[in-house]
Amino acid sequence: MSRTIPVLFLIFFAFAALNAQSPAPIIVQAASAMPVKSTSSAPVAAVSSVPDAIKLLEQVKAANDEVLAKQKAALERLDELQQAADQLRIFAKRG
Repeated sequence: MSRTIPVLFLIFFAFAALNAQSPAPIIVQAASAMPVKSTSSAPVAAVSSVPDAIKLLEQVKAANDEVLAKQKAALERLDELQQAADQLRIFAKRG
């Protein structure tokens, strides 16, 4: 009698585990980057002369420089956050 109770418990547990439903998968949409706005007013196909092409290239270069400056600022901010997180880990270990 004393051996049958644990055996019955194990059988019940195994049966319950087999009939348990698995949770529905969670689908998360990918984060999309902000679309980069083009500052050039003339489409590439409309370039008809070398001076126009040079102007267009200068506009594209200026837009690229702006993007690079924003990315550099973001990277510097991330570095600062990383250093702050490292300091918090160090102080947490001390305390």
